[in-house]
Amino acid sequence: MKFKARIMDEKAINRSITRLSHEIIEKNKGVAEVVLVGIHTRGVPLAKRIASKIKEIEEVDVEVGSLDITLYRDDLSKVDENPVIKKSEVLIGIDDKNIVLIDDVIFTGRTVRAAMDALIDIGRPKTIQLAVLVDRGHRELPIRPDYVGKNAPTSRKEVISVHLDEVDKDNEVVIYER
Repeated sequence: MKFKARIMDEKAINRSITRLSHEIIEKNKGVAEVVLVGIHTRGVPLAKRIASKIKEIEEVDVEVGSLDITLYRDDLSKVDENPVIKKSEVLIGIDDKNIVLIDDVIFTGRTVRAAMDALIDIGRPKTIQLAVLVDRGHRELPIRPDYVGKNAPTSRKEVISVHLDEVDKDNEVVIYER
């Protein structure tokens, strides 16, 4: 893959985290009934960053969980014969809670569909909302994020790569061309 462009640096990511946090607080009229659930891998550190920013703003701790959607994927047989299963940790009951699913990039919508299936197996939330750092378009399912850090229209030949300090030792969003 060939590097094409850097579309977000560390400051831009931090600004997006701040904006997403404010929007989540506003839409939910506070965070008393909110649980943040990050989708593995990069959705988890993003969820923790948003929870930290909400704590700064509201002086309230928001429960943060993580979700592995590997076994819920509709392309599991195409991905790997021996998929690596990560641990899901949804520590608080999600029944009647406003769940905010958090992921780094939304593309076709299939990951989000799998995440919703996984959540419904755990409990019955009041609402499921979606926050993403980057929306690159090209949806195959009727799924739309409630909160978007950056819209980045792309071609199908392009790949968006989110690098986060907690996983990649760097903070940036870049586009590569295949």
